Amino acid sequence: MIGGSKMKTTGIVRRIDGVGRVVLPKELRSVMGIKSSDPLEICVEKDKIILQKYETNSACIVTGEISNRNIDFIDGKITLSKNGAEILQKELQTIFNEEIDYK
Repeated sequence: MIGGSKMKTTGIVRRIDGVGRVVLPKELRSVMGIKSSDPLEICVEKDKIILQKYETNSACIVTGEISNRNIDFIDGKITLSKNGAEILQKELQTIFNEEIDYK
């Protein structure tokens, strides 16, 4: 299971060339919305190599967790997972509570 959904096989088999390249069929690239210069992220899950479209804003800045459930803030400048948001909230509360104690 990847991202909570079961992987589907396409029936497409490709060989790796002498320099380690694999060609993704045009039909598959079209269906997946992958254009010629789009970056792909290489992930490993047990004995599987997974290619997925790379989205720079998908990683939580606190935990590094990559998920489509992460939320962008401040026009995409900050991305947080639920866990990352909870950690940040606790730290901010601690900082602001300390500042109130000093006043």
